Amino acid sequence: MKLPVQLAAPAKINLYLHVTGRRSRDANAFAGYHEIDSLFAFLDLHDSLAAEPADDLSLFVSGPFAAALPRDDPDNLVLRAARLLAAQAGVPAAARLTLTKRLPVAAGLGGGSADAAAALLVLNRLWKLKIGREELAGLALRLGADVPACLFGRPAFVGGIGEIVRDSPGLPPAALVLVNPGAPLSTAQVFAAYREPFSAAGRFDESPESAADLARLLAERGNDLTLAACRLVPEIAAALKALAVQPDCLMSRMSGSGATVFGLFETSTGAATAARTLQQANPRWWITAARLMSDGAAEFGDEP
Repeated sequence: MKLPVQLAAPAKINLYLHVTGRRSRDANAFAGYHEIDSLFAFLDLHDSLAAEPADDLSLFVSGPFAAALPRDDPDNLVLRAARLLAAQAGVPAAARLTLTKRLPVAAGLGGGSADAAAALLVLNRLWKLKIGREELAGLALRLGADVPACLFGRPAFVGGIGEIVRDSPGLPPAALVLVNPGAPLSTAQVFAAYREPFSAAGRFDESPESAADLARLLAERGNDLTLAACRLVPEIAAALKALAVQPDCLMSRMSGSGATVFGLFETSTGAATAARTLQQANPRWWITAARLMSDGAAEFGDEP
C-alpha cells in the first residue's frame, strides 16, 4: 500500500504589517485591494495535511479546531486548492485528504492559507505533476493573499497584495506567546473598517542577532490594522495589554488582521511562564507558547 504524502503547514505571524496603498480601480487584476508591506515569519506550531490516492476528492478534518470548519464546505481552501491544481494540470481531482486542524480559524495566523499552500505542495507530489514553485505561486495567489508567502515557507518580506515574496534577513532564535481572545475575525471585515493613513514600507537589511535586537527593529514599525481590528473586537486591545505587562516580554503586537496577538520573548522559559500566568487569568482565551522557525523549511518540512 502506498503511504500517504504528509506535510506540516506552519502558522505564520506578521512581525510588522504596513498598509502602503490601494490598487487602482482600473488595474487589470485585484482592483481595489489594499497593498501591504509585511515581514512574515513562521512558527513551530502547525496544522498537518496528508494525501493519499483515491477515486474521488474528499477531505476529513480532525484536531482541536476541526469544529470551526463546516463539513463538506465546497469553499474550503484545501478543496479549492486541490480543484485548482487539478484543473491547471489537466488531471482528475482525486485524493483522500486528511487535515489535522491545530490552529484557530480566522485568527491572523494564516492557518487556512498554510493549509491551502500545503495542499498545492502535497498534491503536486502525490500526482507527480512536477509543477515548479513559480507556477504554484501563481495558483496560490488565486486562493488568497497570504498563500504565496505560506508556499514560500520561510521568513520573507511580502508586498503588493501578497504576490511579491522576497527573502528577508535571517531571524534570531526567539520565543513567543500567542493569545487569541476567542473571537474569529475575517480579513475582509478588518480592511473594510480600516481608516488610517497609508504607511511607508518598513523593510530592513540588517540581521538581528537576538530577540532583543529584533524587538528594537520592530519597535520602529507596527501593524496598521490594529486600530480597525480593535474597533471590531475590543478584546484584542485587552490581550495586547495583558501580554505587554508580562515579565520578560520584549514587545507585543497583533498578527495579520487579528484576532491573535503575540508577545516576543528572549527565552522559552520566559514565554512558558507568561503563557501559564495569562491562561490562569484568562481561562477562555486560547494561549500557547511557540518559537520562531528562523530559517523555515523547504515544502513546510515533512512530518516527522
